[in-house]
Amino acid sequence: MQIWIKHKDTFLVILSGILMGFAFPPLRFYLFSFVGLIPLFWVINKRNSLLEINKAMYLFAFIFNLITLYWVGSWTEEADKFLMISGVALMFFNPILFLIPSTIFYFIQKKIGKTYAFYLLPFFWVSFEYLYTVTEFRFPWLLIGNSLAYFSSFIQIADIIGTFGLSLVVLLSNSIFFLIYYDYQKKREVDIKRLILPLAFYLFTIGYSYYAENKIYDTSKKIKVGLIQPNLNPWEKWAGKNVSEQVEEYLSLSKSAVKKDAKLIIWPESALPVYLSSNRYRNEKRRIHKFADTNKIFILTGMPDFNLYSGKEAPQFAKKIENTGLSFTSFNSAYLFSPQKREIQEYHKTMLVPFGEKIPYVEYLPLLGDLFKWEVGISSWNVGEGAKNLEIIREKDAISVGTAICIESIYPNYVAEFTKLGAELLVVITNDSWYGYSSGPFQHQAFSVLRAIENRKYIVRVANGGISAVINPKGETLRISELFTKDVLTAEIYTNNQQTFFVQFPMMIPLLSLSITFLAIIFVIFGKTIINKNPSGENYEKN
Repeated sequence: MQIWIKHKDTFLVILSGILMGFAFPPLRFYLFSFVGLIPLFWVINKRNSLLEINKAMYLFAFIFNLITLYWVGSWTEEADKFLMISGVALMFFNPILFLIPSTIFYFIQKKIGKTYAFYLLPFFWVSFEYLYTVTEFRFPWLLIGNSLAYFSSFIQIADIIGTFGLSLVVLLSNSIFFLIYYDYQKKREVDIKRLILPLAFYLFTIGYSYYAENKIYDTSKKIKVGLIQPNLNPWEKWAGKNVSEQVEEYLSLSKSAVKKDAKLIIWPESALPVYLSSNRYRNEKRRIHKFADTNKIFILTGMPDFNLYSGKEAPQFAKKIENTGLSFTSFNSAYLFSPQKREIQEYHKTMLVPFGEKIPYVEYLPLLGDLFKWEVGISSWNVGEGAKNLEIIREKDAISVGTAICIESIYPNYVAEFTKLGAELLVVITNDSWYGYSSGPFQHQAFSVLRAIENRKYIVRVANGGISAVINPKGETLRISELFTKDVLTAEIYTNNQQTFFVQFPMMIPLLSLSITFLAIIFVIFGKTIINKNPSGENYEKN
C-alpha cells in the first residue's frame, strides 16, 4: 500500500501504456483505446513543469511501444544482429517523438489553462502522427486509429475521415472523458454538456457503419485471384541459392490456383532474391513468361529490380560505381507478367523501411550506409517515383491494380494515391516472416482492413509466410491463411472505380490538426495569457 501511495503517478502512467498497448491487434481490447489515456492525463494535469510532463509522456510511450513493437528486433534464432540492435534502439527512440504533443501542450496550457489545452492536445497528437509519416525516419505503426482495426461496427466512417480521423476521435474521447471524470472527482457531479458531442458522434458513426455494412458495391467487373504463400525461410532465401528450385516451387503452387480458374496469380514481396531483369536469370524469367502464356493468366510478383547505366543516361539518384564511369539503381519492386507479352510492367516501392531498406538521409551522410547494413544486404534500395498502377488488360476490359509493398500498406494517404490514380483493386505484397510468430504480422494484416474501408476496395494481401488474406470493401476478411504454412488461397473479387471522400480529401484531418497546432504555437509565442485555471476551475497555485 505504501508503495502504491509513493509511486501512484508512475503506476498510473504505466497503466495507460498497458491499456493502449492492449488496445492494439492482435488483442481485441480496442475499447480500451477510448479511455486508456485517462490515467496519463490525470498525472499530466497534476504536473506543472515541462520536465515532469515529458517524463510522464516518455514513460507512457515506452510502455506502449514495448507492448506493441517488441517484435521489431525479430528475436528469432536466425535474426540479423543489426535488426536486433535497430529493434532495441526503436524502443528508446520512438517514445521521444511522443514528447512533441506533450511539449506543445505544456506551453499552450500556460496561456489558456489546462481545460482548453486538453481539448487541443488531440490535435497536437494527430499533427505529430502525420508529420511522422513525411520524414525519412518515418515508422507510423502506432497511429492511435490503428487500434480500432477490429472494431468493424465503428470504423466504417474511415472512408470519410481516414485513420488520422479515427485517431482524432479516440484522442478527443480520452480528453473529454478525462475532464468529465476530473470534474466528478472535484465536484461530485457530472457535466452532461461535455457528453453531448461524443455521444452524438458515436450514434452517427454507428448509424453510418450500419449503412456502409449493408451497402451493395458494384459487382459488374470481377476477376478470380490466386494467393501464393510459399513459406520460404527469408534468411535462407536471401543467400541466393537454388533460384531455379524456388521458381519451380512458385510455379507448382500456382498450378493449383490455375486449376481453380484463377486468372491473376500473386506472389509475395521479393519472391525471388535476385535481379530477374539481368541476363544471368533470363531462363528463370523465360519460365515465368511461358507459364503465363500457357495458362493465359497474369502474374503479379514482388521482385528486386536492377538497372545499370553509363555516362549521362543515368538518373540523378543513381548510385555510382567507383572508377568505372557506371552507375546503377536498385528497387524493391512489383512486376506484372502478362500473357503473350514480353514487356513487364513495374512499380518501384517508394515508402521504404528506415534503416531496414534505406538509411535515412544517406545521400547527405554516405558514411552511414557503411555503418548500418543488414547481413542479407537489403538496406540500400533506391526510393521509387511514387504511386503507379499496373494494368491487367483483358480482351473485353482492363483492371487497374494498385500494389503496396510491405510497409507501404500502413500509410493511409499513400495507399489512397493508388485509388486516386484509378486503382480498382488494391494488392499488398509483403514478407513478415522476418519477425517470427509475433504480434507484427497480425498487426500488419489488421491494418489492411482500414485500407480496404478507406478506399472501399478489395484488398488482396499476399505474404511469404502469412498472413495472406482477401478483404472486401467493408473490411470483412473473406479468406485468410495461417502463419508459417505453405498455402494457396483463391477467391473471386469484384473491382470498382469508386473514390471515397477520404480518397478525394485525405489531408482533411491532418490539415485541420496542423492548422490548429500552428495557430497554437503562434499564440504561445505572441499571444497574451487569457486564463490560468485547471480543469476544476481552480488556480494552479491551489491545485
